Amino acid sequence: MTTAKTVLITGATSGIGAHTARALLDRGHRVAVTGRDETKLKTFLNETGRYDRLLGLVADAADWAATESVVTRTVEQFGALDAAVANAGFMTGDSIGDGDPESWAPMVLTNVLGPALLAHAVLPHLEATGGRLVLVGSVAGLKNSPGNLYSATKWAVTGLAENLRLHATARGIGVTVVNPGMIDTPFWRDAGAPPFALPPQPVADAICYALDQPAGVDLNTLTVRPIGQPV
Repeated sequence: MTTAKTVLITGATSGIGAHTARALLDRGHRVAVTGRDETKLKTFLNETGRYDRLLGLVADAADWAATESVVTRTVEQFGALDAAVANAGFMTGDSIGDGDPESWAPMVLTNVLGPALLAHAVLPHLEATGGRLVLVGSVAGLKNSPGNLYSATKWAVTGLAENLRLHATARGIGVTVVNPGMIDTPFWRDAGAPPFALPPQPVADAICYALDQPAGVDLNTLTVRPIGQPV
């Protein structure tokens, strides 16, 4: 991006979202970030600085009122919205047939409903600016594995990205889905990332690349795997 823009990123207190926020700030842009944990959000804001161009908001990506408020406050703070990144998401670590069903609803709501709510809130603003919506999907949304409900949520994101593209392209809005492979982030929690896992930065760079596309270019799918990932 050659001129300063305003970008909203959900779930951006760590991992890919945090790296993307920092990369955009380094490029001179204005960034609003959300997170559910106020302590983690404050830590991120304090570590990152750039208080004149960085807005932090506590919000649950699966909550419509919170999402609507975040978009409104971002536009009030910075005057417009040029791009949004639906990054919030997580994996429970269990599977259908071998897991705890009580833990599944928050994952499904965050991973599937969250991007849809964000799209609904931001599309009018992106239409005004000729902006772009980026959905963070996953290689798990391209390749199936047994009983993997997380994978099913990311398949839903793949489908959502395409039907949003069909809706948005006639309105001058670009839609991109970025599919990370195995990335060494807190996503892995106690399981431990594979030794060949990439750091988050290449995925953040891919998101920035999508946001850098000139008017008239609709870059739709980027898949970023580490060398050595077999699926």
